[in-house]
Amino acid sequence: MAASSLRSITRLVRSDVRTGPPAPRDKMASSRPLLLFSRSFAGSLCVFLGLLSVFVVGKCDEQVPLLLWTSEGTSVPSQTLPPAGHIVGQQQLAAYLENVLNLGPRNVVLFLQDKLSIEDFTMYGGAFGNKQDSAFPNLEGMLLSSSSSLVLPAVSLPASNAVIGLLQDQLETSPLYMDPETLSQLRLNASSPALLVFRLPYGGGSDLMSAKEILSGNDEVVGQVLSIMKTQAVPYTAVYTALRASRDELSQWTDAGVGGGRSLLQYRGGYKGKNRDKDREGEKEMERQKKLEERKGVNAPVEFKEGEETCILMWAKGLSVSILRSGQWEDHDLTGSTFGEGANPKLHGSSCDKTRAKLVLNYENVLAHRSFKLIFVMSQRHYQVSGRRWFTLDAVELEYDGTKAIFNGSRNIYAPAEYSYRCQSVTNFRWPLLVPRSSKDPANQWRVSFDDFQIQGFNVSKGDFSYASDCAGFFSPGIWMGLMTTLLMVLVLTYGLHMIMQLHTMDRFDDPKGPAISVPQNE
Repeated sequence: MAASSLRSITRLVRSDVRTGPPAPRDKMASSRPLLLFSRSFAGSLCVFLGLLSVFVVGKCDEQVPLLLWTSEGTSVPSQTLPPAGHIVGQQQLAAYLENVLNLGPRNVVLFLQDKLSIEDFTMYGGAFGNKQDSAFPNLEGMLLSSSSSLVLPAVSLPASNAVIGLLQDQLETSPLYMDPETLSQLRLNASSPALLVFRLPYGGGSDLMSAKEILSGNDEVVGQVLSIMKTQAVPYTAVYTALRASRDELSQWTDAGVGGGRSLLQYRGGYKGKNRDKDREGEKEMERQKKLEERKGVNAPVEFKEGEETCILMWAKGLSVSILRSGQWEDHDLTGSTFGEGANPKLHGSSCDKTRAKLVLNYENVLAHRSFKLIFVMSQRHYQVSGRRWFTLDAVELEYDGTKAIFNGSRNIYAPAEYSYRCQSVTNFRWPLLVPRSSKDPANQWRVSFDDFQIQGFNVSKGDFSYASDCAGFFSPGIWMGLMTTLLMVLVLTYGLHMIMQLHTMDRFDDPKGPAISVPQNE
């Protein structure tokens, strides 16, 4: 179809070029540049459309699975499943959702994962009866206990990306982006429809177990959310799908030598029960050694514990402060005394609870100050507009010899409460994210600089940072350069086309058999 369209366009352009009465010799000479431009423009157009058609066909090949089920005690008529190998499009998905929501519960819980493929269920679903290795125990339990369920193995990416809009059209209500904590504070009503959206991450990269751990965490979120819905005794319809396919990551793991899903499951499940535990222990030890090698050369973060549990983590590649004295800046690097081998920062004065956290780093003899403290003050609360909890770095304080300099960071440094915050550079002087509290505050005489900075003051699990919310904006310098270059090329092309369209042929021609044309000077 794409090739026939290209041939039609080529014939149309060539016919436009060749049709018309034969022009005189001079006229043909003057119109030759226009003819060459038209042919080159037609060839460029054909190449562009061909590449575009190949790109579109390649992108439409991807698909994601979609799982749908209703709560216990509610049922809807069974629907005809698509044949094997069929990819469900947007219109067909809309018909499925319409049939379910017309007769089923209209309180919809949508679990929207970043990436998902059918291979995730085969690799991490626990094959050969090893359900203790499954990453989806809650999901499997819900599907088995539900009287009405629908499993679509292949849904096209345009359809999965439009699932929120399709549900919004069916329910005639706006989506609410939630987390389990905010859901427990929300009171639902079976008579009024609601669309609750829970975003779930996906683990990618070379670490195979990290993907399984994140999928297990997502499954725990699913179980926690649906248990809250069960306690509220509100019937619901649950949907589990993703925005993109994850099979690229799975193929990378296979190419890296990890092995496909079948060989990995056979190895882990095993056919000899005696060696099963031994193989599992050996795999865990190999994974631990791999993580240690990856972390080799990277300093451990500053960790503050309340009792036995870690509640604050902070890490930076570079940590420095400067003070203005006699018109010159005096610098002091705090990285060596905060991170690395032999560093043992004193954290007395630090505290944390569910809503506020405070990390205090105590130093001595910094820039001629006998006592020096670097303090990070954080808080979290629920925001009604976004429907979730966020944490903010309210202030960065420098306390020295009884004086306190305060930088405000709540306007620029924030992240979802269950995430950590990361930024390549946090300063108060170059693209500042920290600003002095007032024009008279002693902070105006100080400079602070945190390179490759990451901090988390809430919901720390297993002593590791959670998924990082990066400070990088959407329009990076590279994107701006690309947009400006494209705009410049479009302007040049528009100007060239305008100049070509202004070309006019001569209105008089010299006949060699007749008298020469006399052009008066006044013309």
